Amino acid sequence: MVGSANLNIMMKAARKAGRSLVKDFREVENLQVSMKGAGDFVSRADLAAEAILKDELRGARPTYGWLAEEGGEEPGEDPTRRWIVDPLDGTTNFLHGLPHWAVSIALEHKGKIVAGVIYDAAKDELFFAEKGEGAFMNESRLRVSGRNRMIESIFATGVPFGGRSDLPATLHDLARIMPECAGVRRWGSAALDMAYVAAGRYDGFWERRLNAWDMAAGIIIIREAGGLIEPLTEGGDILEDGEVICSNEAIFDKFVKVIRG
Repeated sequence: MVGSANLNIMMKAARKAGRSLVKDFREVENLQVSMKGAGDFVSRADLAAEAILKDELRGARPTYGWLAEEGGEEPGEDPTRRWIVDPLDGTTNFLHGLPHWAVSIALEHKGKIVAGVIYDAAKDELFFAEKGEGAFMNESRLRVSGRNRMIESIFATGVPFGGRSDLPATLHDLARIMPECAGVRRWGSAALDMAYVAAGRYDGFWERRLNAWDMAAGIIIIREAGGLIEPLTEGGDILEDGEVICSNEAIFDKFVKVIRG
């Protein structure tokens, strides 16, 4: 696939940041880590990757706005376009030597996500999509799964850590869905959970209390792969509320009914 100039800038930036992270991942035991909060760590590798992304993305498109996990929000001269970036989604996995983490980049235009890239550097899998152009992983076209029975489907979610206030709601969700499906996975990277739904590896995903940079790229990748995605709360806003539910079309209504109760 030959993407737009913006998409190619995004893919180049993701790969460059990914290479930097892989080098640090190989020496994960030597990383200097500081506490950012209960169960939420930030490493120098994370900060270095964000610096690379900022240099690449804002260097190529200096008028675009910026929203990122570590660097916060910066308005751009062009108020209609904004990069939404997570340099390392799955930080806890990274710091424990688990090869399941990703670089996530989305481009927002007039409040809508129009392009997204999720790069799993440890496995060299680059998931990407652009509005109206389909979704891909490396050279392969992505499609959501074709399963139409909940009992045959596998779902992903996040389980709150450190005594977060949303733990009871998640446990309630699990109690409802686990008897209805073939399994639930918690792999520690919302960006990759969404990419895996687009790839048909998971049949659906839901989670609460996420940040915009966790989900932005996944939104467009899932939609372009033929999936359905909505706010977890009916009538809400995915990025503003930090809640999402998504799956293939065949099981979506049933899945939503189980989770929303």
